[in-house]
Amino acid sequence: MQLSGLHLLLTYRCTLECDHCFVWGTPRQTGVLAMDDVARILEQAREAGIKSIYFEGGEPFLYYVELVRGVHEAAEMGFEVGIVSNAYWAVSIADAEEWLQPFVGRVTDLSVSSDLYHCDTCLGEESQNAIAAAKWLNIPTGMISIAQPDEAAPLVRGQLTDQAAVMYRGRAAEVLGPQHMTQQWDSLDSCPHEDLREPGRLHVDPRGNLHVCQGIIIGNLFEAPLKEICAGYDPGAHPICGLLLDGGPAALISEFGLEHRPAYADACHMCYEARLALRERFPAVLGPDQMYGVIK
Repeated sequence: MQLSGLHLLLTYRCTLECDHCFVWGTPRQTGVLAMDDVARILEQAREAGIKSIYFEGGEPFLYYVELVRGVHEAAEMGFEVGIVSNAYWAVSIADAEEWLQPFVGRVTDLSVSSDLYHCDTCLGEESQNAIAAAKWLNIPTGMISIAQPDEAAPLVRGQLTDQAAVMYRGRAAEVLGPQHMTQQWDSLDSCPHEDLREPGRLHVDPRGNLHVCQGIIIGNLFEAPLKEICAGYDPGAHPICGLLLDGGPAALISEFGLEHRPAYADACHMCYEARLALRERFPAVLGPDQMYGVIK
């Protein structure tokens, strides 16, 4: 596996509780990467040849000291650095400038999440303030916007950019999925969103878990170096990834004889529900609890 990007889930905690959230973000969640942990992960990323680092969550600005320190360290180590935020902190353009000042010259992408899951308009006032302030400070910006389930939007693979269709993972599987079950279960025989064989980028959570897709773990950076995990990754031998590569979520159902619905909203919906049923059998690779709606 040759990675180019590593995304740090600085925290599962968030100011919002959006219906489409992959990681069950909520004000009630806990867990944060400490500064020492971030430094250790960045060093592992450099040794593994990573080029870009993203700080996201949850909402990374909730732990502003850790975020600023992490961004500074990553930039000094030569990484391209990005941040994903819902911009709750941008109550005015002047305020947003103050919040963003420490990132000037260090962040190459500020991706603002804004859509009808976050606020009453597709581009909320805070998001507008953040984008305006970032442009004034010459911080490159982008917007991540997820369409409503009934709206036409492109399917995406890998990192979300611009407007994209809902992926029914995490909270979206439970809250939105049952209302949009239009695809027959046995037709969902591939993974359309993630390259499980050569993912290009991975996510690491506050416990050090390395996710090839949210909730599917391939190692832990607090137990083994990233370079070693990547070198030893055999997708075909992974108890979940191997089956997904062979036959998508339908293969999980068939292989383990799981009870299932006749139809699902999409492959992510079916995969998420199958993994929920398999967590007791594969606790080391299907976790942590936060990715499956358990608030800690």
